[in-house]
Amino acid sequence: MDKMLSECRLCARLCGVNRYENTGFCGAGEKVKISRAALHFWEEPCISGDNGSGTIFFSHCSLGCVYCQNHEISADGLGKEISNEALADKMLTLQSQGAHNINLVTPTHYVPQIINALNIAKRNGLCIPIVYNTGSYDTAETIRMLDGCIDIYLPDLKYYNEACAIKYSRAPHYFDIASKAINEMVKQTGSPKFDQNGIIQNGVIVRHMLLPHLLFDSKKIIDYLYTTYGDSIYISIMSQYTPTKNAQHFKELTKPIDTAYYNALIDYAVRIGVTNAYVQEDGAADESFIPPFNPDEI
Repeated sequence: MDKMLSECRLCARLCGVNRYENTGFCGAGEKVKISRAALHFWEEPCISGDNGSGTIFFSHCSLGCVYCQNHEISADGLGKEISNEALADKMLTLQSQGAHNINLVTPTHYVPQIINALNIAKRNGLCIPIVYNTGSYDTAETIRMLDGCIDIYLPDLKYYNEACAIKYSRAPHYFDIASKAINEMVKQTGSPKFDQNGIIQNGVIVRHMLLPHLLFDSKKIIDYLYTTYGDSIYISIMSQYTPTKNAQHFKELTKPIDTAYYNALIDYAVRIGVTNAYVQEDGAADESFIPPFNPDEI
């Protein structure tokens, strides 16, 4: 772990920064920093179920999305530093509360610490599935480190278009990097498997959120995923884009998604043969779906 943090190349930015002394693009240092650890009920139904997903939100992020709903923690770094042992305890507490899984949100920059914490937690009785919930600016090498640790991958595939990835997320080569990371995830988990209650136990669900004025780009994403993986993954097609104050500098991002616009993407997915998919109902674009972040309660 020391080597990985002293020359950090966990995300696709390959900063090489010594995190014991400084921080790179993401802003993360040596210790894990989290902003929330609680049962979460707003994930896909097969993840949240009735009991909720045991969700741990990590502070900082390797992306720079101007529309990020969690900008307080991703960009501003709101959160509390904890030890790997304390992170393991959080996982065990969530399991004791009835969580269907442990859901690691924006974890890329803490992979070595997470692996250590998972080993500790599993030695002490952690036995529910582990979800890796990422924006997918991960190197394939980082994902390979997680082989055997993660049961369910929940990656985004945000953009097909390079210019959009740079403009809205400051993420050069995003599609190439994210698609390689997702390919490694699918290799590790195989086709999704569910328990008798419909709760996912293993597999990959790729999320794609439709952005204003990017319907054509979204169609290319859906086409790529279905052509490449068919029914061996699920696709979660999201309409929850919510304009934020940080997106006000981009006129095209100042309004939520129109229902007809979203339905056009769903119709396209159906037309090309997609059946393993989750869609969102009207009302998903609402700030009430953004969880409260209060590090003092951690």
